[in-house]
Amino acid sequence: MKAVGLFSGIGGLEVGLARSGHETVLTSEILPTARAVLAARLPRAEPFGDVRELVGLPGETSLLTAGFPCQDLSQAGMTQGLAGARSGLIGEVFRLAAASKVKWLLIENVPFMLQLRQGAAMRTIVDVLEDLGYRWAWRVVDSNGFGLPQRRERVYLLASNEADPADVLLTEDSPFTRPTTSLGRLAHGFYWTEGRGGLGWAVDATPTLKNGSTIGIPSPPAILLPDGRIIKPDVRDGERLQGFAEDWTKPAEQVAKAGHRWSLVGSAVSVPVAAWIGERLNRPGTYDTSRDDAFPTTGTLSKAARFDGKLRHRVEIGPDPVGEKSLPLASFLRYGGEPLSARATAGFLSRTRSATLRFAPGFINAVEAHLAHVIDSEPGRMRKIA
Repeated sequence: MKAVGLFSGIGGLEVGLARSGHETVLTSEILPTARAVLAARLPRAEPFGDVRELVGLPGETSLLTAGFPCQDLSQAGMTQGLAGARSGLIGEVFRLAAASKVKWLLIENVPFMLQLRQGAAMRTIVDVLEDLGYRWAWRVVDSNGFGLPQRRERVYLLASNEADPADVLLTEDSPFTRPTTSLGRLAHGFYWTEGRGGLGWAVDATPTLKNGSTIGIPSPPAILLPDGRIIKPDVRDGERLQGFAEDWTKPAEQVAKAGHRWSLVGSAVSVPVAAWIGERLNRPGTYDTSRDDAFPTTGTLSKAARFDGKLRHRVEIGPDPVGEKSLPLASFLRYGGEPLSARATAGFLSRTRSATLRFAPGFINAVEAHLAHVIDSEPGRMRKIA
C-alpha cells in the first residue's frame, strides 16, 4: 500500500510498515526534533509540518496512519480526553479520511483511553468511523511479545471501508507466560521517578518507556541488574527497546539537546508491532466469530473489539499475537548505562517509605544497597544522605 503517516514522530509505524513492503509517501510531523529524524531516516517520504494545514492526501494513498498525541488520554497526562488540545487533533484524521475516502486507517494510542471516562474517547472515535462507512477492530498489543524486553501495551485501531479489519488484527493469538520476580537472577526495570502513587515495574523487561519532559529532561527507567547495580540505560539501548537501530534519533541533536532523544523514543510506536500489522495487511486471516461477546454500552471498554458493519462485539483475545520472547534484559543491553545517582536513589527510597505500595521481597534492600555503593563512589558529594 501507499501510506501517509500523520503525527509520524520518529517513524515507528512507517519503518515497520516498510518492512512489510508498504511505502509511506508523506509524513506529517510538527516537532522539530522528530522532523530532523524523519528527514535523515525517511528521505523518500515527502515531509509536511502541521497536520491542520494539510489540505488533502496524495491520490495514491490507500492507508492513513496516525499515532495521534496521547497526552490528554494517558494516566500520566491531564486526562482531558478528546477535549484536550493535543489528543483532540484526532479530528484532523477524520477530516482527511472523509475527504479522501481512504480505504484503510490505522490509529495507535494508549490503552488508558479504554478506561478514561468509561471509554468516552474510543466510543467517540468509533462512532465517527461508522458514520464515515468504516468497519473497525481494535486490540491492545504488548510490544514485549515481539522480541523486545519492554512491557508496552498500546491499543491499535484498524478501520476499512473495503474489508474486515478483524481479519487483520484479531486472527492470531500466541500467549506466553511472563517471568515472575527473581532478584539476583533476572534484571528488573522500574521508574525511579515514582514510588508514592505508583511503581512502573517489569520483570526481565523495562516498564513502558515514557515521553519524558517537553523541555528535554530525559526520563529513562532504572534497571536493577542481577549483580545488584542499578543503572539508567543508554538512549541507544532505549532505541533498540523500541525496535529501532541504535542512534536512530541522533539527528535530533542537530536542533535540540541530547536529552530530547529519550522523549522521542518514549513517544514512538514499536517497530516490530507495526511490521506485524503490515504483514497481516498483506496476508489477512479469517476471524473466528466464536470470540465475539456482547459489547458494553456503558463502563470500561474491553481490550479488543470489532464492528462487523452492523453490530459491535467485544472480543476475547490476548495482547500477544506473535508471542516472541526476547533475550533476557540483562543480555539485551549493549551499553553500560549510567549508575542511578545517590540523589535519585535516595529520592526514590524516600517516596517508597511513605507509600502504601507493596514491593517484591528484597527489592527495597537491593535499592538501599545500591545507595550505599554510590555514596561510597561519590566521595564528598552525598554523604549527608546516609
